[in-house]
Amino acid sequence: MSPNPDQPSRSPATIVIVGAGPRATGLIERLAANAPELHGGGAPLELHLVDPHPPGGGRIWRPDQSPLLWMNSMAEDVTMFTDESVEREGPIRPGPSLAEWAVRIREGAPPGSPALPPELAAEAAALTGQSFATRRLQSAYLRWVYERSVAGLPPGTTVHEHRDRAVRVTGPRDGRQQVWLEGRTAPLTADAVVLALGHLDAEPDAEQRALTAFAAEHGLVHLPPEFTADSELSVLCPGEPVLVRGLGLAFVDLMVLLTEGRGGRYERGPDGELAYLPSGREPVLYAGSRRGVPYHAKIGYSLSGERPPVPRFFGPAQVDALRSLPGRPDFRRDIWPLIAKELGFAHYHRLFTAHPERTAGEWPAFEEKYAACPPGSPELDALVAAAVPDPADRLDLDALDHPLAGLRFPGHEALQQGLRTRIEADLARRHNPAHSPDLAVFLALLSVYGQLIRLGDIGGWWHGFFSYLASGPPGPRLEQLLALSRAGVVRFLGAETTVTADPLRGVFRASSASVPGHVVEARALVEARLPEPTVDRSRDTLLRSLHRDGAAATPAGLLAVSPADGRILDRAGRPHPRRFALGPHTDARASGAFARPRTNAPAFRQNDATARALLLCLRDLSCRASLTA
Repeated sequence: MSPNPDQPSRSPATIVIVGAGPRATGLIERLAANAPELHGGGAPLELHLVDPHPPGGGRIWRPDQSPLLWMNSMAEDVTMFTDESVEREGPIRPGPSLAEWAVRIREGAPPGSPALPPELAAEAAALTGQSFATRRLQSAYLRWVYERSVAGLPPGTTVHEHRDRAVRVTGPRDGRQQVWLEGRTAPLTADAVVLALGHLDAEPDAEQRALTAFAAEHGLVHLPPEFTADSELSVLCPGEPVLVRGLGLAFVDLMVLLTEGRGGRYERGPDGELAYLPSGREPVLYAGSRRGVPYHAKIGYSLSGERPPVPRFFGPAQVDALRSLPGRPDFRRDIWPLIAKELGFAHYHRLFTAHPERTAGEWPAFEEKYAACPPGSPELDALVAAAVPDPADRLDLDALDHPLAGLRFPGHEALQQGLRTRIEADLARRHNPAHSPDLAVFLALLSVYGQLIRLGDIGGWWHGFFSYLASGPPGPRLEQLLALSRAGVVRFLGAETTVTADPLRGVFRASSASVPGHVVEARALVEARLPEPTVDRSRDTLLRSLHRDGAAATPAGLLAVSPADGRILDRAGRPHPRRFALGPHTDARASGAFARPRTNAPAFRQNDATARALLLCLRDLSCRASLTA
């Protein structure tokens, strides 16, 4: 039926999205994809994006970062678009991966793309699928995805970008919401609000407060957990020892900014070994962690042949059973044994099918017996021992999580050589397809992560374990770390690193279980990690105010949301009809806002479900408004 020109036009259906980074961009892409089905002919759409940083990349992927900082995924493994693997109700809207987008740039900028600065255009021209792009180039890709997604919204949609901070959301459960912006007297009024806040700063916990106070009292330097690109690194003096807690991705950024970022450079010798040539402006980094070793390097080859058929032992049926248990499932007792069996299944499937000469027997017989063994049972261990003759071919998750357990080195220099040998072996292994069960386990880890989002808050150990195995640095970064170690710019502390404040000497002291009795003193301490995403200590005023106003938090301090569509839950467990949240501050946090293609990425599934819930909410409001007109 044609609209009656004598009737007044309907007010726009309004959504406020707080945060304009990759998660918000992915949500907008899904709104555009689902709108023809769920909002066709509805009231005009109006979107407000609230973020101090540019849309697309947001804060973490903003364009004004050091060109020395890389992504930790190869360009062919980065996409913002759905494909046939993604479980969703909305339509697939294919789009280019980062690598494919760079090809389009080389062949002529995609429609609607702004011209890239010369240095980024040159990087795009040199990019291959196996390249690790700079974060600045990824920022340009995310900006292009954002602009394409906005262009795909229904005709008549208006999008407003607010370079502000949202500080509070008010409004009744059954009425329009008000989003208050810092420094403004009038709020934005919305039919629905989405929090896509990304990684947030946090107030220090008791230990960090004590260390900061000690540093202030004794004239020391203490840099708490934060996004490394935002840290004030100029306070770290050339040649001075600096204690560093953490050997993950934040440490890699720190290492880069304090070495190449201060004028050092790398040079390959006649024997092919990489050497570091210091500028003289570098501090000396004494780095340790619980495991004592850096994250495993990214795998540098592709999987040929059959992919592991996961999920098998940790899929929707098992998650449904866990969700039906009385009370909250215990991770170690109820969840981890199923995960371990799933990872083992992927490992041995690949070993039997791709490297049968290293197994005893046939895969179908092993698979049948493996399926019948209880998770974590002696029967399972015996089956594996009989079928896989070489212990090095068996998956030992506990040994992976505690790589230096029980090892003691006679001195600090012996530790340095021992860890360099281990890192060299890891680099060789991660680039050798003879160890392709490692890649099968990586794919199983992605599958597990996709199932865990339905279980809510499972504690922090899993996320660290996943990152250590599956989200490590590019191989070239570990090669640089080896060069820095040989040059004496980086010194390893070992496993179970502890740091204490010595009030008598007025210094920080670090020791580890790897070299008993050895202590390193320094006047500077850096916590090389992101802060934990807890609601009660978040520096985000909006998140804290939501919690004060009744939004529920989990025991670990994450914002509680409905796993079905991201609606924010109150303390009675009721989903809010008009408030949604996505991202690492929620108990449905996925492993990343963008993903490897064809991996059924959890974030893409969540984005689709939330976009559809938003559009259905707006349609319902539109219908009710029509009935009461």
